[in-house]
Amino acid sequence: MKVLFIGGTGTISSACSALAAARGIDLYLLNRGQTAHPDIPAGVHTLAGDIRDPASVISVLFESGMTFDVVVDWVAFTPEHIETDLALFRGRVGQYIFISSASAYHKPVHSLPITESTPLHNPYWQYSRDKIACEKRLLQAYQDDGFPITIVRPSHTYDRTRLPFKARWTVVDRMRKGLPVVVHGDGTSLWVLTHHRDFAKGFVGLLGNSRALGEAYHITSDEVLTWDQIFYIVANAAGVEAPNLVHVPSELINAFDSNWGAGLLGDKMHSVIFDNTKIKRLVPDYVATISYSQGAREMMDWFEANPERQVVDEGWNRMLDSVIAAYRQAWPE
Repeated sequence: MKVLFIGGTGTISSACSALAAARGIDLYLLNRGQTAHPDIPAGVHTLAGDIRDPASVISVLFESGMTFDVVVDWVAFTPEHIETDLALFRGRVGQYIFISSASAYHKPVHSLPITESTPLHNPYWQYSRDKIACEKRLLQAYQDDGFPITIVRPSHTYDRTRLPFKARWTVVDRMRKGLPVVVHGDGTSLWVLTHHRDFAKGFVGLLGNSRALGEAYHITSDEVLTWDQIFYIVANAAGVEAPNLVHVPSELINAFDSNWGAGLLGDKMHSVIFDNTKIKRLVPDYVATISYSQGAREMMDWFEANPERQVVDEGWNRMLDSVIAAYRQAWPE
């Protein structure tokens, strides 16, 4: 099977690239060559091209007569990006996989667990609204023209480089110094974190699978944690027994940082539990086996292997202190 990944070196896609290659898929990565990832194996073909410049893609792919069984676009975020892909690949591919987002599911969440039939609606986060618009356009292309789509909705997927906090290592540094760290809400909302190697097992099973055409799938872990538990797991992996957690309403956080706030109001403040029956039915060997405790240890090992990775953002520190001060003024202990 000959597969093209547009992108293929990011947090999620790097593990999918590695597993696809290990399973004997003839894999090509089309990207600008600006991001290197240690998990990309030898033997994967790399093509230099910019999907935002269709002429360069035509030159690299089609003028040389290349064809692919599957095309996966890891970097399509807006309907304009989808229009480019439709123009490039209509009639030239057996399956086109769009990477959407589980944040597109209805917020606030009406019922749990979330299934693929849960309505899509997110009035809080532009990123999610754009993904919803992309899905609608692709479904129209499938219904009108038979364009062979499959939609995949990752939730919070991570690798050893991706701590689950804004400012990343800054939060770990604060924990180790005994400084307060902000947890949105009361810390009891439920969340699901999926290791990228687990995600890859479900995803690679979709490649070239005719039963996936016209369908949408989310691929997540079945491990459900509260946000307090997530902070404690990372703290313990960092050698901190009792982190100083301050619970702050997401709306107050949004008042200080609208970018952080959009991700909270549109996604992370809402409890989520995912029903993975659909992906497991199509890919029977899919099961997420990497606990977040193991993932957190991998993160600490990666960050501590090189002090240059332990970047502390002093501007973020000041902002966190301001958020905490405002909260304590409004809700004194």
